[in-house]
Amino acid sequence: MEGRVVVVTGGGRGLGRAHALAFAREGAKVVVNDLGVALDGGTDAVSPAEQVAGEIRELGGEAVVSRDDIADGEGAARLVRTALEAFGRLDTLVNNAGFLRDRMLVNLGEEDWDAVIRVHLRGHFLPMKHAAAHWRAEAKAGRMPQARIVNTSSGAGLLGSVGQGNYAAAKAGIAALTLVSAAEFGRYGVTVNAIAPAARTRMTERTFADTMAAPGEGFDAMAPENVSPLVVYLGSAASHGITGRVFEVEAGRVTVMDGWRRAAQADKGARWEPEELDATVRELLAKSPDPEAVYGT
Repeated sequence: MEGRVVVVTGGGRGLGRAHALAFAREGAKVVVNDLGVALDGGTDAVSPAEQVAGEIRELGGEAVVSRDDIADGEGAARLVRTALEAFGRLDTLVNNAGFLRDRMLVNLGEEDWDAVIRVHLRGHFLPMKHAAAHWRAEAKAGRMPQARIVNTSSGAGLLGSVGQGNYAAAKAGIAALTLVSAAEFGRYGVTVNAIAPAARTRMTERTFADTMAAPGEGFDAMAPENVSPLVVYLGSAASHGITGRVFEVEAGRVTVMDGWRRAAQADKGARWEPEELDATVRELLAKSPDPEAVYGT
């Protein structure tokens, strides 16, 4: 990562903080983006981005802060400009920002649906759009980038999660957006991948509260720092040729997630009648792998 410039959204805490520090330790210059909000999206008085940037400087690295709203068009454009103005280039974009507003679907308000979709899904789309526009201009000028985008999906988006319909829908959208952007941006020297991390953060501290290693016990399986090495690798030039993939990463385990694929099929060669399909569909399901269980069931 020596000499590369990295933007990390949601870089003030949890996974984002761990990613920003890991990139800095490998020699990257880092733009730490964090709006500075509470877990539910409310305002937070202290700037966590400033704290992380300060930690990077204490390590001897270079960092600048962005408090732009990455789900706003101008905010996302300004985020890219911050990297270019501060360091003269942009090589890697890590989309990580997000928050939760969990409810069962029958109790989920429209505002809570819109807020989570906005930050997670729109907050991935807009930074990618503006970063890719810069890289496209570079490619057209004959300066082919070795650019990287690392998105943050979730097991909730890949398998579903009871009580998290808004979050699961957004994270599923991010996985699909990763596939499309990988196909579209490849011609500009950009690879796009996604991770589905499991780690203890503000968003998951209740889920993983019992998995923290006590002092002196060694490996803390749910520490967010366990996820960052894969993000650093995918954000580096060394990951060339790897694109359009989703990786689950937890503790010391990395898994390639194999998404929607065609399983058993039946082709009548003509239009089906509804009464024919009961036996046919049940036969197809019997020949197909069972789906993974939804989280919370």
